[in-house]
Amino acid sequence: MVAGIRAANDPSAVASELFSDGLIPIDISPRKQHSPQQSSIPTFNFEFTQKVDSNDLIQFSRQMRTLTKSGVPLLEGLKGLTKHARNKTFRKILNDIVISLEAGRDLATSLNQHPKVFSLFYIGLIKVGESSGQLEEIFGQLCYYLEREQRTRKQVKSALRYPSFVILALGVAMTIINLFVIPAFARVFESFDTELPIFTRILLGISNFTVAYWPWLLTGVTLLVLLINRFLQTETGKRAWDRRKMQLPLVGPVLYNVTMARFSRLFAIGYRAGVPTISALKMVGKAMDNLYAQDQVLTIRVAVEKGQSFSNAVQMTNIFDPLALQMVTVGEASGALDDLLHEIADYTDQEVEYAVDALAAAIEPILTIFMGIMVLILALGVFLPMWDLGGAAMH
Repeated sequence: MVAGIRAANDPSAVASELFSDGLIPIDISPRKQHSPQQSSIPTFNFEFTQKVDSNDLIQFSRQMRTLTKSGVPLLEGLKGLTKHARNKTFRKILNDIVISLEAGRDLATSLNQHPKVFSLFYIGLIKVGESSGQLEEIFGQLCYYLEREQRTRKQVKSALRYPSFVILALGVAMTIINLFVIPAFARVFESFDTELPIFTRILLGISNFTVAYWPWLLTGVTLLVLLINRFLQTETGKRAWDRRKMQLPLVGPVLYNVTMARFSRLFAIGYRAGVPTISALKMVGKAMDNLYAQDQVLTIRVAVEKGQSFSNAVQMTNIFDPLALQMVTVGEASGALDDLLHEIADYTDQEVEYAVDALAAAIEPILTIFMGIMVLILALGVFLPMWDLGGAAMH
């Protein structure tokens, strides 16, 4: 039985070191620092953490590619990046990576201590790059992939931003009209000794119902939103929504092409780096943010494990269109699967741009027509009785 102290970031790292030294750990616990002058007054530390976004990861990948290309030692280069990192959270992460490298671990293992920042695919490719001596090329491919992902994400958000604002503004306007505007006109319409038009009666009925039961309506809508959100957070709900949203009109083709471009590019990068097909499919499946797409990748991996070719395994799913399937078959037969997968990724990226443009072009007239119909109903319901009253007064 031996006891001692090891400096590490987590118990698993200590366990790995002990196993490598021929020791079997029984208990690993953090050491408590006892200060001789401890105050009985409790102290509280507040720290606002910055989120590590895609820009930080792209910049890190680009800088690491430059450092490895110029021949700067990995540890010295990371120390320099740590000093100049603007994001405090990312600076702390880089400092942890430096400490891990100084303890003798490789870069992939050091990055694996922060799985929320570095994905399984990112770490897997770094591991392949370290073992094959192609770390510079791997960082270049990761940088290119992350930049394309960020660009596509911005295009989709830009296309959906305008209709989201319009629908929100329209909902607020309809609420204000129902609660305040139409009740004011209702008092005027009560003085009319005549039958009101059908549009006016519908608007008055909706307004009276909203004014009388708005607390229950607000509660019901809130509960409905919370229940839907709770269901979508479950694995079953998220899988159902991930499959359904790629079948939506207008938006579905955009999401489908984004998912297919991610799969093609990720698998092509892993395949070109020398990752075995089954391992590459496993990493790509974990990197997909769509559970339905993950299931499709899992189906492909299981088929490949049973001895089928990649092209035959892909045909068992609906993950590719017929043109992409032909390209995959030709690429596998000619030994240039990675090149054709990159072509498929570029093709689907262009399809994303076309789909985003088509989405923006289709949403604007649809929203314009919808708003015109709503304004027409309001105008007919509010002003038609006044026009009838004015015509009666003229006669």
